[in-house]
Amino acid sequence: MGEPQRQEHDSIGSVDVPAEALWGAQTQRSVNNFAIGDQRIPLNLIYALARIKQCCAVINGRHGLLDSSQITLIERAGDAILSGQHDDQFPLSVWQTGSGTQTNMNVNEVISNLAAQYAGEPLGSHRPVHPNDHINRSQSTNDAFPAAIHVAAAGQLKQTLLPELEQLIVSLDAKAASWMDIIKIGRTHLQDAVPLRLSDEVSAWRDQLKCGMDWMTTARNDLLALPLGGTAVGSGINTPEGFAHDVCAELSERTGDGFHPATNLFAVMASHDALVQAMAQLRRLAVTLLKMANDIRLLACGPRAGLGELVLPANEPGSSIMPGKVNPTQCEAMAMVCTQVIGMDAAVAAAGAGGHLQMNVYKPLIGTNLLQAITLLSDACRCFRLNMIDGMEPNRERIAAFVDRSLMLVTALTPEIGYENACAIAQHAHQQGLTLREAALQLQLISEESFDRLINPAAMARPHG
Repeated sequence: MGEPQRQEHDSIGSVDVPAEALWGAQTQRSVNNFAIGDQRIPLNLIYALARIKQCCAVINGRHGLLDSSQITLIERAGDAILSGQHDDQFPLSVWQTGSGTQTNMNVNEVISNLAAQYAGEPLGSHRPVHPNDHINRSQSTNDAFPAAIHVAAAGQLKQTLLPELEQLIVSLDAKAASWMDIIKIGRTHLQDAVPLRLSDEVSAWRDQLKCGMDWMTTARNDLLALPLGGTAVGSGINTPEGFAHDVCAELSERTGDGFHPATNLFAVMASHDALVQAMAQLRRLAVTLLKMANDIRLLACGPRAGLGELVLPANEPGSSIMPGKVNPTQCEAMAMVCTQVIGMDAAVAAAGAGGHLQMNVYKPLIGTNLLQAITLLSDACRCFRLNMIDGMEPNRERIAAFVDRSLMLVTALTPEIGYENACAIAQHAHQQGLTLREAALQLQLISEESFDRLINPAAMARPHG
């Protein structure tokens, strides 16, 4: 026997819905028609929509469009959704209508049926609050759904990624401060170059992340401009006067963020440039993190047949066949996350450019990729810091040995003996297996005293103090 069903109706007609489901006809049609993949609309997007419904109800009440009992029911249902009590009632695929209408109606229907339960009315009765007439009052999917993406992304950045980045920066700063005395050989083109301090190498990663955090913060601020109040195309049809400002003020009070209506609602609804920009900054951050992860695993390669300048924590066995092998797994996980985010950004960029006239119809893709990218980078940064950066140590002996053997220290001789003579010393040392000092003295291109004065790796790493 099949699952018990009830009938719900919408503007097209009746449809069978699981008897105990809190969703209604439009949600069920989407379940039936878009059985594509297993990706569901992110729950934090659902929560943002629920909060928007609460705020709209309050403002509609101020204008006499809803009565106090309806507002109370919508508030109560919204709180239940926000607390995670009904997460299983939002089953819709990302791959649905490009406006997100079915998810907007999913939230409206669940609130309506929760309100019916609270009021002792049957599920599907649309009493005492109707999904469209009351819960969706003064809204369209076209403004509410992208506004929910803005709200969810701004909140997630504030609560997860930006704090994780700050902690990662602090960890790198601590390493840089403790490794200022370590002089190492720099590398360009993967070949030996002049010396630098290990702290300088780490500070580059740290300050790249600082820049990325600054740009991400700017992009987040752009997300605070919302399309709410624009309804269908940006004109604000079917809204009371001042609705856009009032609902943004209510939302700001509840979230602690400075949400405000976009300067031009037509622009922010026809295109989603702020969302595209936020995703682009996530890609920029992913590029920085990927470079850092690749640097670290290269510096740690070995331990005996590679560079081996860094020693990474041994978190887990690295091989099912080679005993004792330890791999840079945190770097690998970070690299995969960053590569995924770079690809997700390409999809969002194409989606952002894919709208027509007053409507972009890639909203679920944009929202899902943006929110998932924030989650991936937040989690990856936390694991990277806790399981690798904090426990990473320098191999001082290995680093010193590379400095002692480096031919590129000869660069310090160039101002005194010229480029060609310095090159001759380096080539002679390499060909004959000599030290630079031995080669320089054999070729009689510089005095012993001058050589010892000029070849000072620490001074070369900090030529101006």
